[in-house]
Amino acid sequence: MADAWHLLRNLAEAVEKTVGVHHPCIRKAFTTPQAVTEPATVPSGTAEPPVEEEPCVPPDGTRDVLGRPRRLVARTTERYTAVQQLLSEGRSLAAIGRQLRLDHSTVRRFARAQSLDELLVKATNRASILDEHKPYLHQRWREGCHDIPQLHRELRARGFTGDIQCVRRYFRPFKRPHSPKPKNPPAPAPELRPAPKPRRVVRWIMTSPGHLAETEAAELKEIRAACPHLDVTARHVRDFADMMRELRGEELPSWMDRVLADDLPALHSLVNGMKRDLDAVTAGLSTHWSSGQVEGHVTRAKLLKRMGYGRANLDLLRRRILLRM
Repeated sequence: MADAWHLLRNLAEAVEKTVGVHHPCIRKAFTTPQAVTEPATVPSGTAEPPVEEEPCVPPDGTRDVLGRPRRLVARTTERYTAVQQLLSEGRSLAAIGRQLRLDHSTVRRFARAQSLDELLVKATNRASILDEHKPYLHQRWREGCHDIPQLHRELRARGFTGDIQCVRRYFRPFKRPHSPKPKNPPAPAPELRPAPKPRRVVRWIMTSPGHLAETEAAELKEIRAACPHLDVTARHVRDFADMMRELRGEELPSWMDRVLADDLPALHSLVNGMKRDLDAVTAGLSTHWSSGQVEGHVTRAKLLKRMGYGRANLDLLRRRILLRM
């Protein structure tokens, strides 16, 4: 009998891969500025047009503080291109690993990736202590406050614990030194929202709609409208959760057929794994019984084994397990 917790975990991992592949759609939906409804008016009699300021566009994570491509991004791109080129020539994974001097698991990960974005999504969307303060920073920057020490003092008042170098590095890619301040500043730039991290989008998809906050539900709705693949993925997750909660395991074959009908390779891999153990998965979705107790005993046995630092034989491990029961 399959364990319900592991079934949901495997589903979440497949959803995470799908979100990683289609995260450019999310970035495009959140970072595309809305059209300005009222154009900026220039007072009559001005001799020279106002100087336009550099727009405050959040970095996408692919470049360093100097605007150069990050070493991790450049190396990943080079390796992905080389692996895909050798695969198209008919080379095996082992031969590619020997030629490129890469581990077999690394070559397999690059070979199975559907796109380069799937490999770069985690590297370009790492969490930062500035994440929760970025909307405020963008607002102050658009208001004309380009004084980094002043911005750092304001952030400290808001609870920011980082140093000033963190703020300075963040603004360095799009700060123009010695730019004259316009006499007649233009209208405020449209609001640019930072795109949510892939892990956060996965959590929104895997959470029951009734347990999402109003803002989270609104952003998830916007994401689903911007990307049809993620919309279909969220619908499949809802159907699977309902099937598990209401113990309707007999509907599993039809659910797998619907998943295979869509262009979702990560979910296809999950379905193929379920087919190899269909009876156990169906039993886990049809009855109140669970293999959670077995998983608990396995975890306890592993803990006792690791406490021996790999030096205990089977007789000693057996004795320790029996004495702990």
